[in-house]
Amino acid sequence: MKRVVLALIFLPLLTGCGVHTVDTGFRGIKTSFGQVEGPPLAEGLYFVNPFTTAIHSMDVRIQRWDGKTEAYTRDVQEAAVEFTLNYKLRPEAAADVYRSVGTDWANKLVGQQVYQHLKNVIGQWDAVDLISNRQKANDAAQAAIVAALAASNVDVTSFSITDFQFSRAFNEAVEAKVIAQQRAQEAQNRTEQTKQEAQQRVISATAEAQSMKIRADALSQNPKLVAWEAVQKWDGKLPVNMYGQSAIPFIDVGK
Repeated sequence: MKRVVLALIFLPLLTGCGVHTVDTGFRGIKTSFGQVEGPPLAEGLYFVNPFTTAIHSMDVRIQRWDGKTEAYTRDVQEAAVEFTLNYKLRPEAAADVYRSVGTDWANKLVGQQVYQHLKNVIGQWDAVDLISNRQKANDAAQAAIVAALAASNVDVTSFSITDFQFSRAFNEAVEAKVIAQQRAQEAQNRTEQTKQEAQQRVISATAEAQSMKIRADALSQNPKLVAWEAVQKWDGKLPVNMYGQSAIPFIDVGK
């Protein structure tokens, strides 16, 4: 009988009590009569008066966004820019963000900031330079986006530009320019090779002329060198005269 009485007493209290669970990776925002009350609630089970109080869940897990936008370079080339952003709401600021923005904070805060700063960075580069300086553009965009979202209580864990896509006409123009540069380099290499070969011939001719001059000077100063060189070049056969077969020996005509 006592148990029945206790049940009758607590049953109205239990039926009038709302139960809410804040899941892992979320924060609970408690509101009373529509007003935010207290700091964000951590994961767990909570009992509230469903007639006056409610608990709203705010996702504070890391979110991944694979996005794409159109931007113009400094030389007015249209680029399709693909990127990946990882971000999350600061848990301690969940109540403030709910109060000012609501549970749909990601769509209202993140996209606008990312598009704006990414387009600003792309507009600071010419298209060709943007391709060769992709990492610098990525770093500049990341720094701007991190600072902007931090002011809105959103932390960026990573950002990267994954691809640039330009028009077909621009890609063909870049390819033609690369081919022209390669051909110009090849022509320059051939010119340099011809120049070096000509210089080598000049060096060889100069050396040969100097050698001949040295030999001529030596012969003029010492006539006996003529006989010495003749002996050096002799093949061992004695020459014959035009009237017979007898050999004409080397004759030292002297005084």
